[in-house]
Amino acid sequence: MEFEGKATVTTATETTEFAQSATTRKPLELLRDTEALLRRPAVATLVPILPPKLSNRMQAASIVAEESLQELAEIDLEQINDWELQPVRLRVGLSFVGFGALMILVLLLYLKTLHPELSTVEQIRKYWYQYVWFVCLGIAGMFVLGRETMRPTVKPKILKKR
Repeated sequence: MEFEGKATVTTATETTEFAQSATTRKPLELLRDTEALLRRPAVATLVPILPPKLSNRMQAASIVAEESLQELAEIDLEQINDWELQPVRLRVGLSFVGFGALMILVLLLYLKTLHPELSTVEQIRKYWYQYVWFVCLGIAGMFVLGRETMRPTVKPKILKKR
C-alpha cells in the first residue's frame, strides 16, 4: 500500500471588515448608556416587590442617576486641559493621605479599646495587613501630591485646540 500525498491548495479567504459606526461615541455617553441598560431592568424588577416607601426612594434615585449621567455625557473631554485638572489631582492626593491617616487612627482606637490585653508587638503581628494597606494608601497620596508639586505652576497663556 502506497499513499501518495496530495498537495492541498489553499484559497485566499475574503477579509471581512467589521461594521464601523458613522459616529464614534464618547466614553461618557457609553458610560451613561451602559449604566442605564443595567439599572433600568433592575429597578423595574425590584420596584414591584419592595415596600412602597422603599420603591419610591429607588425610583427617585434612578431618576437622579439618569439626570446626573445625562449631564456627564454632555461634557466634552477634549476641551478639558491639564491645567483644569490640577485641583482635582490635588484633592485626590490629599484624600488618599487623609483617608490613610484616618484609618490608621481608627485601627489604633479599635485596638486600644477592644483589645487592650494585646501588647503593641502582638497588635502589629495580628493586624499588620491593615497597617500596610493604610500606610501604602497614604504613601500613594504623597506620590500624587509630589508629582503635582513638580509640575509647572504657570498657567499656559495659549490653549491649543485639537
